Amino acid sequence: MRKTIGYLQLCSLVLACLGSVGAQEKREMSPPKVLTITREWVKPGKSGPPHVKTESAFVSAMAAAKWPQHYFAMDSLTGPPRSLFFEGYDSFEAWEKDNQATEKNASLSAALSKAAVADGELLTGIETTAFAYREDLSYQANIDVAKMRYFDISRYKVRTGHGKDWEAIVKMFKDGYAKAVPDAHWAVFEDIYGKEGAGIFIVITPLKSLAEVDKSFGDSKKFTETMGDDGMKKLDEMMAASTEFLEANLFSFNPAESYAPPEWVKSDPDFWKSKAPAATEKKPAKKPTP
Repeated sequence: MRKTIGYLQLCSLVLACLGSVGAQEKREMSPPKVLTITREWVKPGKSGPPHVKTESAFVSAMAAAKWPQHYFAMDSLTGPPRSLFFEGYDSFEAWEKDNQATEKNASLSAALSKAAVADGELLTGIETTAFAYREDLSYQANIDVAKMRYFDISRYKVRTGHGKDWEAIVKMFKDGYAKAVPDAHWAVFEDIYGKEGAGIFIVITPLKSLAEVDKSFGDSKKFTETMGDDGMKKLDEMMAASTEFLEANLFSFNPAESYAPPEWVKSDPDFWKSKAPAATEKKPAKKPTP
């Protein structure tokens, strides 16, 4: 049952865009072409206010430098205590230029290094992964992330040699949800550089409230009815053959640890401004490794 529910979540995905925010009337944004996610595993008892304090130093440094690249933070509601930091870029070259500019800014680099020492005392580990946006596997992947409060993040490991099979599964979901739940949205990102390597895909469902989790079960039921018994049997067989594992977890936005774009703060100041320091910052630990 868990496997069925897990991959049905693939059908109701939406990923908010990161990086620069365009002046659009509905503030809907396209996902970035390159997405970096840094995971920090926090020591027991050190999450919450202690971690917010050390992360605020990064935020303050970025704000003082008026740094143009922004990011946002999330904290785990399920799984090991950890924080996630999301940054989006137009290309890997853009990521490189941001890293180089940071290193050349002596005052910013010094402030980040100092903050990293204090933050490191609260952590058991840190890891950065770089993902590429898979537009071909995504569907209506534009939303206003500033209004979101949670992410449901599902991570899939595709078996070696079964990449095309998994892509076919996602496209079946796209066709089925277009008929059953036409207002569905999702985006898919593929792991390009990281610990686990090839075959890792993530899908992220932004949520305004956890009531949307309850609704997703009803949407999945509509999808299964649309696919019919034969269609679902085929999906089950394809999923079993192509997918090695699935992991799904919930995360909540943490504005106090986020260096949110001004447009986000302006669109929802009660959330982003009142609960966060004056600005947010990025850390040297997020720099690319050889």
